[in-house]
Amino acid sequence: TLGPIGNFAAKAIERAEKEKNISIAQYDLRFLKPLDEEMLHEIGRSFSRIITIEDGIRKGGMGTAILEFMSDNEYTPHVHRIGVPDKFVEHGTIQELYHLCGMDEEG
Repeated sequence: TLGPIGNFAAKAIERAEKEKNISIAQYDLRFLKPLDEEMLHEIGRSFSRIITIEDGIRKGGMGTAILEFMSDNEYTPHVHRIGVPDKFVEHGTIQELYHLCGMDEEG
């Protein structure tokens, strides 16, 4: 996974590793600009699947920047982006908003 993740993502990773018997590498992309290209080259060479998790809008966000980087450098992993959809989101607590966007432990 790449990106700023909260407790819900850490719990989801832990559950996936236990229930599905898979190993997950976790990277911390501290800054969107400038992108850590050295790290992204390492990831592009090493993985066939990438999941990005961000608490901002998916469209035009970190996941999109990673998709562009992978494409520009001819890496071909499947990239799945988790984040806020490009639509109006109701007001609520952080937990309620994560739930509405499918970004909690249930989603």
